[in-house]
Amino acid sequence: MLRKILSVSGFTLLSRLSGFLRDIVLAAALGASGLMDAFSVALRLPNHFRAVFGEGAFNQAYIPAYSRIREQSGEAAAAQFSNRVFSLNLAVQIVLLGLALPFMPELVRMLAPGFAGDPVRFDLAVTLTRITFPYLLFVTLVTLLSANLNAVDRFAAAAAAPILLNVCLIAALFIAFLFPSAAHAAAWGVAVAGVLEWLLLWVAARQAGVSAALTRPRLDGEVKGFLKAFGPAVIGSAGVQIALFADTIIASLLPAGAYSALYYAERLYQLPLGVIAIGVGTVLLPTMSRAIANGNEARAEAAQNRAIALTLVAAAPFAAAFLAIPELIVAALFERGRFDDAATQAAGAVLFAYAIGLPAIVLIRAQVSSFQARGDTTTPMLVSLAAIAANVGLKLLLWRSHGAPGLAFATAVGAWINLGALYGLALKRGWTNPDRSLPLLIIIVGVAAGFAALVARLLAEPLYGLLIRFPYEPRLIALAILSLVAAGIYGAVALGGLRSAGLWRLLR
Repeated sequence: MLRKILSVSGFTLLSRLSGFLRDIVLAAALGASGLMDAFSVALRLPNHFRAVFGEGAFNQAYIPAYSRIREQSGEAAAAQFSNRVFSLNLAVQIVLLGLALPFMPELVRMLAPGFAGDPVRFDLAVTLTRITFPYLLFVTLVTLLSANLNAVDRFAAAAAAPILLNVCLIAALFIAFLFPSAAHAAAWGVAVAGVLEWLLLWVAARQAGVSAALTRPRLDGEVKGFLKAFGPAVIGSAGVQIALFADTIIASLLPAGAYSALYYAERLYQLPLGVIAIGVGTVLLPTMSRAIANGNEARAEAAQNRAIALTLVAAAPFAAAFLAIPELIVAALFERGRFDDAATQAAGAVLFAYAIGLPAIVLIRAQVSSFQARGDTTTPMLVSLAAIAANVGLKLLLWRSHGAPGLAFATAVGAWINLGALYGLALKRGWTNPDRSLPLLIIIVGVAAGFAALVARLLAEPLYGLLIRFPYEPRLIALAILSLVAAGIYGAVALGGLRSAGLWRLLR
């Protein structure tokens, strides 16, 4: 399991690192300006729909069903099921695209009502979103092919596909002089990336013998079962997106630059979410689904405990760093070109607020697998909606007084509510059996991360003071040195403590 997780996480790490390079180029080209705000909306809108109808809901309903059919009825039955779902999915996406393009002003007005008072920014957001929206069609097809590959333990291509988005955006920004603005160039980069991601996954799935083909959609028993699970999963994923929609809507009412602060901070906290949580969840769900389909509950529980332990050990240093030195992290990575000190302070405050919920956010994927692997998408839906209600309510209370950091803090609170409810319900139903050593592991990891964060916090200012006259990127060098020192401290304390306590077995 660790090897599979490392395979996914390795490519995801490359994706996130290329994403940082992309964001550095974006920050230099667009800064925290109205152009960046408009592009953020253009990127968020197809991603909102993708998260509702694509990766989130689709995987929750599809992977357990596909794995079960393949295990119990064979490859031919699984291929037939995949073809029918693929054809149905394509038809829905074409209809959605046909409706969205002419009604894009209404969609943007709904998503960013604050833009209505700024006709230039509003028109630009509409234009850019029309360019980026077809990305949704291709990436939802990518999601199905990725699920097929994951079900047969082929994870590399799906994990590598997002790298193409970053490469296309960077390439587009380097030829931005050919477009009306750098924002237009970035939008076209997104559109081209969707096509390239689909081609990559189509080739990989074809080589693995799990590609999907067009066929006449039929609502047989298996497809009906998938749709029955897909409905609650859509509502559950929509609940998460409601919170993000709320962020987008409220941020449009804040002064210019709020969108940008949320965007850059979110990109940073998405690193552990993508590299760790998504990597673990991608491997854990098909692993638990196969074990439960074969009646091996003990194997499913062992896989989940291992996934939780790995997630905690890997995510703790990120949360500690984001809490200890958020402004230095933002400044080192983004403060250049049109991205100034004020933008750094704004994004750093948002990053700190997001970090409060990071442990919960990365653990949700592992905990929700208790339900998804058993075909229960309704319970996570209800839990998600309850957490989102608290999340949105808190956003409405905090946005005037605390601005963008208040929105991020509400997201963090919602994540903890979501995780706590999922764990409680799974424990009550006997669908999770936490290892007795997990509390001790949490203490050891927490102490190690806290000590490393304290050292980084104390050293950050004097170290930057020593390097400030250095002619090239003193903040980046200071961050690199602090990262190495803190990583060494965390590794020594955490791994030493886990070995002495006999907990290393949980990470194997």
